[in-house]
Amino acid sequence: MSTTQQSIQIDLPVSAVYNQWTQFEDFPHFMEGVERVTQLDDKRLHWVAEIAGSREEWDAEIVDQEPDRRISWRSTGGTKNDGVVAFQPIGPSSTRVTLDLDIEPQGLKEKVGEKLGFVSKQVEGDLKRFKEFIESRGVETGAWRGRI
Repeated sequence: MSTTQQSIQIDLPVSAVYNQWTQFEDFPHFMEGVERVTQLDDKRLHWVAEIAGSREEWDAEIVDQEPDRRISWRSTGGTKNDGVVAFQPIGPSSTRVTLDLDIEPQGLKEKVGEKLGFVSKQVEGDLKRFKEFIESRGVETGAWRGRI
């Protein structure tokens, strides 16, 4: 199991940052290799992505969601991956986003990629692109404020 944790500071209020993260179908705009995320219902997502040169599909279930604080999930099929994204206000107009990801690499390419730190680098890049995505807009594209 590969575990990585990355954080980034975003210069927007926690509610705007959290609201944008809940727009899962926008993930392909800033997550490298993600082709599509389809929200099936409040708790379930279907992912399509290119991982280590192979097209992969899997489902994930949100297991905990508390507005402006955290979202945690686990995969229910495909490559095993679980994670938590936490949102911490740093004053009224800045937010720290911390992403913890556990992933079980499949196949030789993914296992080599894990050893070379590719997962950590990809998460770091995805967070930087998320920061650019939301800060360049200045507002979120939508919001879901429910609890799970």
